[in-house]
Amino acid sequence: MRNTTQPSAGPAPEFSRIVRADAVHRDGDLVETIEATEAERKALAERFELEGIGRLTARVRLRSVRGGQMVRVEGELQADVVQTCVITLEPVPAEVSDRFGALFAPESMVPGEEDEIEIDPNIAEEDIPEAMTNGRIDIGELTAQHLSLALDPYPHAEGVAFDGYSEGEEEEEAAAPADDDAGADPEKPNPFAALERLKRQN
Repeated sequence: MRNTTQPSAGPAPEFSRIVRADAVHRDGDLVETIEATEAERKALAERFELEGIGRLTARVRLRSVRGGQMVRVEGELQADVVQTCVITLEPVPAEVSDRFGALFAPESMVPGEEDEIEIDPNIAEEDIPEAMTNGRIDIGELTAQHLSLALDPYPHAEGVAFDGYSEGEEEEEAAAPADDDAGADPEKPNPFAALERLKRQN
Protein backbone atom coordinates (compact mmCIF):
# COMPACT_ATOMS: atom_id res chain seq x y z
CA MET A 1 0.00 0.00 0.00
CA ARG A 2 1.36 3.40 -1.04
CA ASN A 3 0.98 6.56 1.01
CA THR A 4 1.53 10.06 -0.28
CA THR A 5 3.95 12.05 1.82
CA GLN A 6 1.80 15.16 1.65
CA PRO A 7 -1.71 14.26 2.93
CA SER A 8 -4.37 16.78 1.95
CA ALA A 9 -6.16 16.50 5.27
CA GLY A 10 -5.61 15.28 8.79
CA PRO A 11 -2.94 16.02 11.39
CA ALA A 12 0.51 17.17 10.37
CA PRO A 13 3.19 14.45 10.14
CA GLU A 14 5.14 13.88 13.36
CA PHE A 15 8.50 14.04 11.53
CA SER A 16 8.27 16.56 8.69
CA ARG A 17 11.19 17.78 6.57
CA ILE A 18 10.07 19.59 3.43
CA VAL A 19 12.15 19.88 0.26
CA ARG A 20 10.84 21.96 -2.63
CA ALA A 21 10.97 20.34 -6.06
CA ASP A 22 12.09 23.56 -7.74
CA ALA A 23 15.24 23.55 -5.56
CA VAL A 24 16.00 20.02 -6.76
CA HIS A 25 15.36 20.93 -10.41
CA ARG A 26 17.57 24.01 -10.06
CA ASP A 27 20.52 22.07 -8.59
CA GLY A 28 19.85 18.78 -10.38
CA ASP A 29 21.02 16.78 -7.37
CA LEU A 30 20.43 17.48 -3.68
CA VAL A 31 21.52 15.50 -0.58
CA GLU A 32 19.88 16.05 2.80
CA THR A 33 20.75 14.48 6.18
CA ILE A 34 17.84 14.60 8.60
CA GLU A 35 17.42 13.60 12.25
CA ALA A 36 14.27 13.36 14.37
CA THR A 37 14.12 15.38 17.58
CA GLU A 38 13.21 13.83 20.92
CA ALA A 39 9.63 15.14 20.63
CA GLU A 40 9.31 13.80 17.08
CA ARG A 41 10.65 10.40 18.11
CA LYS A 42 8.17 10.22 20.98
CA ALA A 43 5.28 11.07 18.65
CA LEU A 44 6.40 8.48 16.09
CA ALA A 45 6.71 5.83 18.81
CA GLU A 46 3.08 6.45 19.74
CA ARG A 47 2.02 6.26 16.08
CA PHE A 48 3.82 2.96 15.47
CA GLU A 49 2.96 1.53 18.92
CA LEU A 50 6.59 1.28 19.99
CA GLU A 51 7.92 1.58 23.52
CA GLY A 52 10.42 4.12 22.28
CA ILE A 53 12.69 5.40 19.51
CA GLY A 54 16.15 6.36 20.70
CA ARG A 55 17.47 7.58 17.33
CA LEU A 56 16.17 8.15 13.82
CA THR A 57 18.36 9.57 11.07
CA ALA A 58 18.32 9.37 7.29
CA ARG A 59 20.50 10.42 4.39
CA VAL A 60 18.30 11.29 1.44
CA ARG A 61 19.30 12.07 -2.14
CA LEU A 62 16.91 13.87 -4.47
CA ARG A 63 17.50 14.02 -8.25
CA SER A 64 15.69 15.82 -11.01
CA VAL A 65 14.60 13.23 -13.62
CA ARG A 66 12.49 12.86 -16.76
CA GLY A 67 13.37 16.23 -18.19
CA GLY A 68 12.92 18.05 -14.91
CA GLN A 69 9.30 16.96 -14.54
CA MET A 70 9.78 14.53 -11.67
CA VAL A 71 12.01 13.98 -8.63
CA ARG A 72 13.66 10.68 -7.75
CA VAL A 73 14.24 10.15 -4.03
CA GLU A 74 16.68 7.57 -2.65
CA GLY A 75 17.38 7.25 1.04
CA GLU A 76 18.88 5.17 3.79
CA LEU A 77 17.58 5.31 7.35
CA GLN A 78 19.05 4.20 10.67
CA ALA A 79 17.06 3.88 13.88
CA ASP A 80 17.24 2.51 17.42
CA VAL A 81 13.82 1.32 18.53
CA VAL A 82 12.26 -0.58 21.41
CA GLN A 83 9.41 -2.90 20.45
CA THR A 84 7.26 -5.16 22.65
CA CYS A 85 7.69 -8.93 22.73
CA VAL A 86 4.55 -10.53 21.27
CA ILE A 87 4.74 -13.33 23.86
CA THR A 88 6.10 -11.96 27.14
CA LEU A 89 5.39 -8.23 26.56
CA GLU A 90 8.99 -7.48 27.54
CA PRO A 91 10.79 -4.60 25.81
CA VAL A 92 12.81 -5.68 22.75
CA PRO A 93 15.55 -3.24 21.67
CA ALA A 94 16.50 -3.36 17.99
CA GLU A 95 18.60 -1.53 15.43
CA VAL A 96 16.73 -0.85 12.20
CA SER A 97 18.24 0.07 8.85
CA ASP A 98 16.56 0.30 5.48
CA ARG A 99 17.09 1.64 1.98
CA PHE A 100 14.15 3.15 0.19
CA GLY A 101 13.22 4.92 -3.00
CA ALA A 102 10.30 6.83 -4.46
CA LEU A 103 9.37 8.88 -7.52
CA PHE A 104 7.43 12.14 -7.20
CA ALA A 105 5.54 14.06 -9.86
CA PRO A 106 3.21 17.09 -10.01
CA GLU A 107 -0.38 16.27 -9.08
CA SER A 108 -1.47 16.87 -12.68
CA MET A 109 0.71 13.96 -13.85
CA VAL A 110 -0.53 11.43 -11.28
CA PRO A 111 -3.89 9.66 -11.86
CA GLY A 112 -6.47 10.18 -9.13
CA GLU A 113 -8.04 7.40 -7.07
CA GLU A 114 -11.21 7.64 -9.16
CA ASP A 115 -9.31 7.04 -12.43
CA GLU A 116 -9.17 3.52 -13.82
CA ILE A 117 -5.57 2.70 -14.66
CA GLU A 118 -3.66 -0.44 -15.47
CA ILE A 119 -0.33 -0.87 -13.70
CA ASP A 120 2.35 -2.92 -15.39
CA PRO A 121 3.30 -5.69 -12.89
CA ASN A 122 6.87 -5.50 -14.19
CA ILE A 123 7.26 -1.92 -12.97
CA ALA A 124 8.87 -1.57 -9.52
CA GLU A 125 6.79 0.24 -6.91
CA GLU A 126 9.36 3.02 -6.61
CA ASP A 127 8.84 3.76 -10.33
CA ILE A 128 5.14 4.53 -9.85
CA PRO A 129 5.00 8.29 -9.20
CA GLU A 130 3.45 9.78 -6.10
CA ALA A 131 1.90 13.22 -6.15
CA MET A 132 3.68 16.30 -4.83
CA THR A 133 1.42 18.87 -3.19
CA ASN A 134 2.35 22.40 -4.29
CA GLY A 135 5.75 21.14 -5.44
CA ARG A 136 6.72 19.96 -1.93
CA ILE A 137 8.23 16.61 -0.90
CA ASP A 138 8.22 15.60 2.76
CA ILE A 139 11.30 13.42 3.13
CA GLY A 140 10.74 13.20 6.90
CA GLU A 141 7.34 11.56 6.51
CA LEU A 142 8.72 9.33 3.74
CA THR A 143 11.46 8.19 6.14
CA ALA A 144 8.89 7.53 8.88
CA GLN A 145 6.74 5.41 6.56
CA HIS A 146 9.70 3.24 5.63
CA LEU A 147 10.75 2.90 9.27
CA SER A 148 7.29 1.45 9.92
CA LEU A 149 7.70 -1.02 7.03
CA ALA A 150 11.16 -2.09 8.26
CA LEU A 151 10.05 -2.96 11.81
CA ASP A 152 9.97 -6.62 12.89
CA PRO A 153 6.28 -7.67 12.69
CA TYR A 154 6.82 -10.37 15.34
CA PRO A 155 9.34 -9.00 17.87
CA HIS A 156 10.25 -11.46 20.60
CA ALA A 157 12.57 -11.34 23.57
CA GLU A 158 15.89 -13.17 23.45
CA GLY A 159 15.51 -16.84 24.31
CA VAL A 160 11.77 -16.90 23.61
CA ALA A 161 10.84 -19.27 20.78
CA PHE A 162 8.35 -17.96 18.25
CA ASP A 163 7.67 -19.34 14.76
CA GLY A 164 5.30 -16.67 13.45
CA TYR A 165 2.85 -17.65 10.73
CA SER A 166 1.32 -15.97 7.72
CA GLU A 167 -2.36 -15.46 7.02
CA GLY A 168 -2.07 -17.88 4.09
CA GLU A 169 -0.80 -20.65 6.34
CA GLU A 170 -3.60 -19.98 8.82
CA GLU A 171 -6.22 -20.22 6.07
CA GLU A 172 -4.74 -23.51 4.82
CA GLU A 173 -4.89 -24.98 8.34
CA ALA A 174 -8.51 -23.88 8.72
CA ALA A 175 -9.45 -25.47 5.37
CA ALA A 176 -7.65 -28.76 6.03
CA PRO A 177 -9.85 -31.72 7.09
CA ALA A 178 -9.80 -32.68 10.74
CA ASP A 179 -7.47 -35.51 11.65
CA ASP A 180 -7.83 -37.10 15.08
CA ASP A 181 -4.27 -38.37 14.89
CA ALA A 182 -2.91 -34.94 14.04
CA GLY A 183 -1.43 -33.06 16.95
CA ALA A 184 0.86 -30.18 17.52
CA ASP A 185 4.03 -30.37 15.48
CA PRO A 186 6.77 -31.14 18.02
CA GLU A 187 9.25 -29.22 15.88
CA LYS A 188 7.14 -26.04 16.03
CA PRO A 189 6.46 -24.88 19.60
CA ASN A 190 3.15 -23.15 20.14
CA PRO A 191 3.85 -19.52 21.21
CA PHE A 192 0.56 -19.36 23.11
CA ALA A 193 1.52 -22.46 25.08
CA ALA A 194 4.77 -20.71 25.98
CA LEU A 195 2.79 -17.70 27.16
CA GLU A 196 0.56 -19.94 29.31
CA ARG A 197 3.62 -21.50 30.95
CA LEU A 198 4.99 -18.06 31.75
CA LYS A 199 1.67 -17.08 33.34
CA ARG A 200 1.71 -20.19 35.56
CA GLN A 201 5.28 -19.44 36.65
CA ASN A 202 4.20 -15.97 37.76
